[in-house]
Amino acid sequence: MKDWKNVWILAEVNHGKLSPTAYELLNAGRTLADDLGEKLCAVLLGSGVEKFAAELFEYGADSVYVCDDAHLANYVDDVYAKTLAAMIAQYKPNKFLLPATNMGRSLSAKTAVFAGTGLTADATEVLINKEDGQLHATRPTFGGNLMATITCKKTRPEMCSLRPMSYEKAARVAGRKGEIVKFSFDAKKYTSLAKFIEFIKNEGEGLDLSEAEVIVAGGRGLGKPEGFALLKKLAERLGGAVAASRAPVDNGWIDYRYQIGLTGRTVKPKVYIACGISGQIQHMAGMSGADVIVAINKDPQAPIMKVANYAVEGDLYDVIPAMLEALH
Repeated sequence: MKDWKNVWILAEVNHGKLSPTAYELLNAGRTLADDLGEKLCAVLLGSGVEKFAAELFEYGADSVYVCDDAHLANYVDDVYAKTLAAMIAQYKPNKFLLPATNMGRSLSAKTAVFAGTGLTADATEVLINKEDGQLHATRPTFGGNLMATITCKKTRPEMCSLRPMSYEKAARVAGRKGEIVKFSFDAKKYTSLAKFIEFIKNEGEGLDLSEAEVIVAGGRGLGKPEGFALLKKLAERLGGAVAASRAPVDNGWIDYRYQIGLTGRTVKPKVYIACGISGQIQHMAGMSGADVIVAINKDPQAPIMKVANYAVEGDLYDVIPAMLEALH
């Protein structure tokens, strides 16, 4: 294990843009690297991606491993995973953090298989055990009712996909420099039975939850799927996005991509308006980082009413129309 050194993070690039998850992983990875006394390294994989190296240095990367090739212009998980596995075999990183995004979840699992190592998926916290230097990755389990800390004792690298927004963005140091290490893509070795045909953009309504500064979320208290139409009106008036707790998703009222919580997404908006949401711990874990929490609920004893900055006791079907009128 002594040959395996340094902490890697995957700086995901989607359609020519560096994902914000890269800055979060650099923050998490910096703590790990400092605790181990090792370097923090970022990995760029794709076509036309080397230009992002300078930005990654400014946000904390000591080295950036770059595989920049026209064959990687479109994401095909087998090709990307085999490439990453080859990079792992050559450079032997100690720890490897990837984002638990749609792409990252698929890529991290396949890479771990090709690299012959273990993976903790969808973690919310990572730290180094000071006694043995092992990675301890904590993630929700049993539907979010328990938190499990997982280790990978016998293989390297210790891999983990980290849930977006679990960590703050790394601090930027303008002008900071580092080392670029280039890795050559081999089209004959890194192949796939799958073939990229076409990318069709999801034309979902509203802002992406990760970008929204205001989120209006609905829970079981809506009572019916039509209730989200009212929430949408409020979200549009405030320039925000609609979200949900787990119950409406389980009931089929709204798509899973809108779910907030341990088994959904983690968000950190400036304002989070919880409508008819009781505030169970699984949901709170996904939105407790909001700057301001507004709760609208009939039950004054609901858990979310106790943590809200502003708690409104009442029927959401009376309160929200009144808010819309006031905002007119």
